[in-house]
This record gives sequence, C-alpha cells and structure tokens, in this order.
Amino acid sequence: MSSEAPHDRIAEAFARIPREPFLPVAERRNASDDVPLPIGHGQTNSQPSTVTDMLRLLDPQPGETVLDLGSGSGWTSMLLAALVGPAGRVLGVERHPALVDSSRAAIHAVTAGAPDPETLAEVAIHEAVPGALGLPAEAPFDRILVSAGTESLPDQLVDQLAGGATMVIPVAGEMFRVVRDGPGADELTFTRHGWYRFVPLVAGE
Repeated sequence: MSSEAPHDRIAEAFARIPREPFLPVAERRNASDDVPLPIGHGQTNSQPSTVTDMLRLLDPQPGETVLDLGSGSGWTSMLLAALVGPAGRVLGVERHPALVDSSRAAIHAVTAGAPDPETLAEVAIHEAVPGALGLPAEAPFDRILVSAGTESLPDQLVDQLAGGATMVIPVAGEMFRVVRDGPGADELTFTRHGWYRFVPLVAGE
C-alpha cells in the first residue's frame, strides 16, 4: 500500500491531468465546473466530484492493471495512469468508435505534453467487442472502474477480477464497491456508497 493518503494521491492526479483536452472545444470553458459535460454520442465527461469519489473507492495502487470500462473521453483513463504509475497498465474500453479516436488523440497529446511522461502508465483504449463486457482476453484485473450504470452486477465483470481485486460500479443507481475475496462467484464483499446518475452500461461497452 502507498504511504500517501488516497485523497492526496487523487488530488495530485487531478492537478497533473487537466480536464480541458478531453472535452469538445465548445465545452472547454466549462472544464472547472463540477458538472457532467457532453462529449457527443449521448455520453458525458463525468463531473469531477463523482470521479473523485469513484477513484477514492477504487484506490488504485502503483503497478496495478486497471480496466476503465466506458472510458468515454479518456480523462479517467489518464487519471488512472497517473495513479498506477509506470509499472502499471490502464486499459480503457469504449463502444463509440468516434470517442475511441478522440480519446486516443487526447491521451497522446496530454502524454506528449507532460513534463514527466515517464511517470505515467501506458494507456490503451480499445473499441468494445459487440456483445461483450470489458476485456475478458486481458483479464484478470487488479481494479475495474465502471463509468456506466447497470441494473444488476454483471457476472462477466466479476469474472475479470483477480483475487483480492476491487471493482467500483453503479448498480441500480447506487455506487457499489465490490471486492473479490476468493475464486468463487459467491466470495465477494459489497459495500454501498450513495446514489449517482450514469448513462446505462451496454454490452459491447
């Protein structure tokens, strides 16, 4: 575990990774507002306070491999890259091809312009496979962050958690933190962390 408090590490990641490059040009003037902002295709860049809450619950550690499901603009993927560092790995999954392209471009621009790119994890954004959730071929993951809502906990994603791994996911409007305690599907610990609104999770996300 890191000796730094999760809040301090997350605040530092926010300071390093600006929101503006991940927004459409017309929305960049609103980047400092604590609201979700539209990025096209019916998707949003989540409000910073919600992203902060989710990252605190996820608590990604240096060197871990993280799945960012519903990566959208790519902003959360880059925040995760700052948190897991150069020994870690971030894999984003997005079902809208135009957002895959724009997020890859924004990630490249931010990484290239960073004063210390060697301290960031490699980020790879994947286009979702139709009918699938996540990236089963790349599993297991140490952490899974899901930025879209679902009515029930998807077994497909639970199966992609490593032993001891954590997933943060909105279920029926409530934020769940799920920890896999063992190999069995019933060996899970759930905690609930308040109500949030998200776009729906779709197979192929």
